[in-house]
Amino acid sequence: MNRFERLGRIRRLDPVADAVEIYRLSVAYEFPWDYTRALELALYRTYAVPSIGRLLAGTAELVERAQMRYDDTVLLLDSIVEHGFAAEEGRTAIRRINQMHRSYDIGDDDMRYVLSTFVVMPRRWIDAYGWRRLSRHEIVAATEYYRTLGRYMGIPDIPESYEEFEALLDAYERDRFGWDERARQVSDATLDLMASWYPRPLAPVLRTATLALLDESLLRTFRYSPPSTPVTALMRRAVRTRGRLVRLLPPRRKPHFARQNWEVKGYPDGYRVDGLGTRPVPGLRGCPVRHRDASAADAPE
Repeated sequence: MNRFERLGRIRRLDPVADAVEIYRLSVAYEFPWDYTRALELALYRTYAVPSIGRLLAGTAELVERAQMRYDDTVLLLDSIVEHGFAAEEGRTAIRRINQMHRSYDIGDDDMRYVLSTFVVMPRRWIDAYGWRRLSRHEIVAATEYYRTLGRYMGIPDIPESYEEFEALLDAYERDRFGWDERARQVSDATLDLMASWYPRPLAPVLRTATLALLDESLLRTFRYSPPSTPVTALMRRAVRTRGRLVRLLPPRRKPHFARQNWEVKGYPDGYRVDGLGTRPVPGLRGCPVRHRDASAADAPE
């Protein structure tokens, strides 16, 4: 099997009808590390919208139990990737997501924005740092995948194309990014979590390295001092070099799902998908994703 044989298989599939299969091939075989990093940053950037950042701070989950909440998010989304929307495991994951958020409410614009980060940020990350750029088939399939997920989650007026998602994201961030002290607390806790995955003496270096991968709008919104230009250039060059080295490796023969990531640490004895996540905080309203009802997860449209 040569390095591009799986890409050939992807191109022979229908990017809409076979969206789940294409997305799984891309995530679990072609770019597992890149998708993990890109989706981490996708969720992270939503904190810069004050209404979202304040809500997440209000639950205290991402500040006080960051590792567990990281694991829950990864495992719930991963279950859908691995098993699909129609399988029991995928349906259970979506049902659990809907149960967590059923009592919360937020504007439709924020819901669509959060979904747009899942669509847009992986493409931007992989095109910048991956061992190859995403093909058009993969872009269309990922868009359709998240449009389907959004429908199951009850999000209205979902963009129809990648280009519409990208325009939504850019306009929303331009208009809505803003300073919020509580959102900064969530940001700090997330950076601390990422640093905690490595030996403690490396924490300051890793924090700087992470900041070097953030764009100027995020650094400005959270009021972080940007790393020096040489440090930023060195860090980004290092990640690009990793992509070039991966290109020289033989293709992955077995899938690597996010549940296999060593950063997932909260369930050493295993887990049940229907037991993942939190319960709503009494008296707290608002959520980055609103759901019409839990039954939306019970059957494909």
